[in-house]
Amino acid sequence: MNLVPLDAQTYAREVLPLTAEVWAGKRDFERYVSQNLEIAHSGYGRRHFRTMGFSDGTTLLSSFKRYERAIHMGAQRLRAFGIGAVYTPPALRGRGYASAMVAMAMDRARADGYDVAYLFSDIRAQFYEELGFTQLASRAISLRADNLPNDRIEVQRLEEQDWNGVRRCFELRDRARSWAFVRTPLVWELIRLRIRQGSEHAAGLQTNLVVRRGRGIAAYVLGVRAPEHDAYLLDEFGFADAQAAGLVGPLLRSAAGDLRRIAGWLPPEFARERLPRASVRRRSEGIFMATGLSAIGKTWLQLASASSSGDGVWSMDHI
Repeated sequence: MNLVPLDAQTYAREVLPLTAEVWAGKRDFERYVSQNLEIAHSGYGRRHFRTMGFSDGTTLLSSFKRYERAIHMGAQRLRAFGIGAVYTPPALRGRGYASAMVAMAMDRARADGYDVAYLFSDIRAQFYEELGFTQLASRAISLRADNLPNDRIEVQRLEEQDWNGVRRCFELRDRARSWAFVRTPLVWELIRLRIRQGSEHAAGLQTNLVVRRGRGIAAYVLGVRAPEHDAYLLDEFGFADAQAAGLVGPLLRSAAGDLRRIAGWLPPEFARERLPRASVRRRSEGIFMATGLSAIGKTWLQLASASSSGDGVWSMDHI
């Protein structure tokens, strides 16, 4: 048995028909396949994304998606790889194929000099704990939209030309964090692609808003309006400086409009401070898990495991 790369077309032909019921969501099968291929053929996909299979030479026993990312911890940069869409066909389950596949992927990454392996578990987090992964802070937040300030501000929809300003806002806040996933230009390209695809939410209308300041962006919010949940589902927000931080509340209230709630993943600590009191609970899906593959990776894991008023990742880091 061996771990083998699967080219995008092979993965689309042999795996996606099996996984569509689990992960296609609101997309029809044709769109599900085309969007997977679009990611594989993107700039990020060509350099940092692979579809992998576990095979006995004749049968594809299990599969997963492999994402390369970097983590900054102070001045240090760690090599990380993400594991997504672990799947074993029903007829082959219970034989340890997925466990062997993930363990082999971790062994290879360790030998290749990677520091961290991570994933977001939707079911059976214990399965990954048995492979050495640790559950990290994974919480959801919900707050009443009318608890946010209702200041009059000029809100506009995010346009293509605004993305450099969004990236600038993100980087200004990101520098002060003790650790975070690094967002290279190719990672930003992947984020924008996923937003265009609308694949992260089962329902809702993409509603990304900004407040402009001169030629730049003072503050932004990314998310979807989901009337069926009576909520604006927040993915991320950012602001340029202390003065612009006061725009976050009114901007979120504008995004919610007549919807009652703001809901989503608990933001990182610096961003959590910009929101009023809210209901916080442990997430049942998208549980962030990681393991250290090197000495510095284990040091990072201790830091990431430390308690905090916010989570370590934005939902836009989800794979």
